[in-house]
Amino acid sequence: MRKRRIKKIAFLLLKIVAVLLIIGTICFFAFRNMLLEKAIAKVAGKMEREYNSRFTVGEAAFKGFSGIEMKEIALVPNNADTLLHVQEIKTSVNYLKLLTGDVQLGTLKMQNGYIQLVRNKKGKNFDAFLKRKKDKQEDDGPKETNYAERAYNILNTALNLVPTDMRLDNLTLRLDDMGRKVSLNLQQMRLADEQLESTIGVKADSISQTWKVKGMADPRGKQADLKFFNSDSSRIRVPYIYERFGLKSGFDSIHLNVENIDMDGGELHVDGFASIGNFMVNNPRIARKDVVIDKARFDYHFLFGPDFMAVDSTSTVQLNHIKFNPYARYSVAEDTIYELKVKLPKTTAQDFINSLPTGLFTNFEGMEAEGTFSYDLEFKYNKNKPGALIFDSNLKKDGLKITKYGAADLAKLNTPFTYRAIDNGRAQRPIVVGPSNPFFTPLEEVSPYVINAVLTSEDPSYYRHKGFITEAFRQSIIKNLKTREFTRGASTISMQLVKNVFLTREKTLSRKLEEILLVYILENNAIAGKSRMLEVYFNVIEWGPDVYGIGEAANYYFNKHPSQLSLDESVFLASIVPRPKAFMWQFDGAGQLKPYAVKHNKFIKDLMLRRGLLVPEDTIAQHGDVQVTGRGRSRLRITELPEFVGDSMELDEFFFNLSKSAF
Repeated sequence: MRKRRIKKIAFLLLKIVAVLLIIGTICFFAFRNMLLEKAIAKVAGKMEREYNSRFTVGEAAFKGFSGIEMKEIALVPNNADTLLHVQEIKTSVNYLKLLTGDVQLGTLKMQNGYIQLVRNKKGKNFDAFLKRKKDKQEDDGPKETNYAERAYNILNTALNLVPTDMRLDNLTLRLDDMGRKVSLNLQQMRLADEQLESTIGVKADSISQTWKVKGMADPRGKQADLKFFNSDSSRIRVPYIYERFGLKSGFDSIHLNVENIDMDGGELHVDGFASIGNFMVNNPRIARKDVVIDKARFDYHFLFGPDFMAVDSTSTVQLNHIKFNPYARYSVAEDTIYELKVKLPKTTAQDFINSLPTGLFTNFEGMEAEGTFSYDLEFKYNKNKPGALIFDSNLKKDGLKITKYGAADLAKLNTPFTYRAIDNGRAQRPIVVGPSNPFFTPLEEVSPYVINAVLTSEDPSYYRHKGFITEAFRQSIIKNLKTREFTRGASTISMQLVKNVFLTREKTLSRKLEEILLVYILENNAIAGKSRMLEVYFNVIEWGPDVYGIGEAANYYFNKHPSQLSLDESVFLASIVPRPKAFMWQFDGAGQLKPYAVKHNKFIKDLMLRRGLLVPEDTIAQHGDVQVTGRGRSRLRITELPEFVGDSMELDEFFFNLSKSAF
């Protein structure tokens, strides 16, 4: 009897719940258009209050069980150009997902609309939407961030907003940046049965192309395999960035694959690959001409944890014929730590040379080599402990040998050759580095004071290193990270020699990379001895306006041969190597070295003493006084009459020098 009563009560409760659901459904369908209007009004109010913009919808209504139709949707910032306008949107929502708090679109149809971004003298029509929210007060304390959860939520939300059935027609992104105009017209896009295909018309000042996107897209399965290419066989040209930044860029195709997005054990895994074909970039800061990579591929494995983001070491980068494994990690578990590792497995030297991007290493084109090598790089930086920075670079070679040089014939260092400096892009007068030049000075005829002063100032470990000083690089990185700008380099004499003799003075990525590789080849293949390299260095470096080599410098400043230079004169010459054309600013109106220059030169002499490069007797009568008596004196800004003591300077000599200083 009792069981029957329980069943009757349960059945009654079920009927009540069913009736309530039916009543709720009827009420929802009866009032849902009113709710939709209130939702639109709420959005419009927020746009007006927070973004000073008018959001309007001409018509909006529910259609069927889960469909929504809207017409004439517009977003117009006050006193600015229209930001967004769409003629018609039809979509459907998954109500089961909506009950769990997720917004998941089932279908989407959109046509005849545009987004336009305008920047002119009046300002930007999108400026209000870029303003950040006011910073929270300090007493709020730091907010913990779970990178895995945040990344997963962002990806999941974005993918849910991609419908499984989509049709877009005639939607345009317009950009007008101070008259620089770009238009990307999505002529049509179709997504059905996990297959996506779209056509995009692109127009800019100098571009008119039709781009295609085609492939598999499964937003619910979190997978995609898409190819992006031009409708004809020409290279896709990236618009706007050349007009805005002076950067030309383009490619034949891009292949993007997302194989897996998975949250497992509190960590988010994102796996797939991306590849690009015939990639080209051109910018004066990169190289003098187009830089082209035939093919590149990145097989990526991204990891996101509660307190870190990483590119896993199982990832692979392929650049033409070579492959290497990168590892990068950003962690805030205890301290903020940045890590980078690169592992290049055993690779043939010729494959490496052939894989270098064309246009980026012009001096290596045509070079041939034998043997193999492997390379490992480790970098670790603790933001709270910058002095503990780790920088370890290790190259292992096996039978590595250059059999044919490219444009940079390093072997010419062993024979007389003609050198022409490049200044502001213009070749200067030819300088013969050999006995036929009367100013050429063999190393054994250069005063030891000059040699040791320059080595002390520029490269104290020159005779011990192989072109690079790892610790100097490490200290340079620490200093630059602390100052957040490039304030210190780590250039050795070997690097300066290669830069002067084989490269231009242009400040490009190409020139710096070529410098590093050429120095390594020069130093590690016994192409020229250290003493010969130093001899060439002393005979080609700039030592003043149109003054090249130690022979010309000794004559220009002191009317002497390099072997006759005193300690003070030698230290002075070493001090102006970094900025030779500005030597005159070290002197005051009386033609004497300024106190800061005297102090610097004394510091160098003290270093030389401590390192055993001088003995105390060498410093006798060397008090920092430097008298420029050669042609260089005409560059000094002499404005004061000197004190005449005895016959130290005859009046006619004084007025002669004074007359020269006026020119």
